[in-house]
Amino acid sequence: MTTAPPALRPHSDGEPIDVAALVRAASADDHRAAETRGFITALMGGELSLAEYTRYLAQLAWVYEALEERGTHEGDPAIFDPALARMAAIDADLASLEASDWRTAHPPLPATAAYAAHLREIQRDDVRYLAHHYTRYLGDLSGGQAIAKLVARHYSATPEQLAFYRFDVARSSAERYKWRYRDAMNDLALSPEQVEVLIDEVRASFRLNGAIFEELAG
Repeated sequence: MTTAPPALRPHSDGEPIDVAALVRAASADDHRAAETRGFITALMGGELSLAEYTRYLAQLAWVYEALEERGTHEGDPAIFDPALARMAAIDADLASLEASDWRTAHPPLPATAAYAAHLREIQRDDVRYLAHHYTRYLGDLSGGQAIAKLVARHYSATPEQLAFYRFDVARSSAERYKWRYRDAMNDLALSPEQVEVLIDEVRASFRLNGAIFEELAG
């Protein structure tokens, strides 16, 4: 008889593994490779247009739709904070960018469709799901803030077009919320084997994102 993998739960005895530090260090090269793809560097460097940013955001919409389909479950750990959800903000931004028809005007690129399918495939596996939750939401709270400033500066995007990057949960301090998020990761009762799975999936997440950037550049 097989046993289902344990669900994520608060750590109750002993010292927790410093999961956040391990994940950050192990995925640093993958993170760097994703964020330095040509499309992203050109977009952030002011070399493209607001229309290209809209195209980028529409591809993210497909990703977040799949990510957030999991919803919330009774007994979820605190790290799966439903207040982090971005889909409503993305929809509002795309409407402000005159792309409320994004589902037909910007169908998913092959890499986007592959990423969304992967998210739906792993959403019942809490450890692997956590990897994408971490990559996307912590990224939005970190580099996403710089992206918002650059898009506003280079392409005159308005606050109504950048709601995606505003988090009510982090209104007082995004940095403080990020530390709480990392603490919540460290409070989970992850075994060494689960940490390895988490790291592998975080690295996969950066590769999946990078593939989207490559296709956007094409």
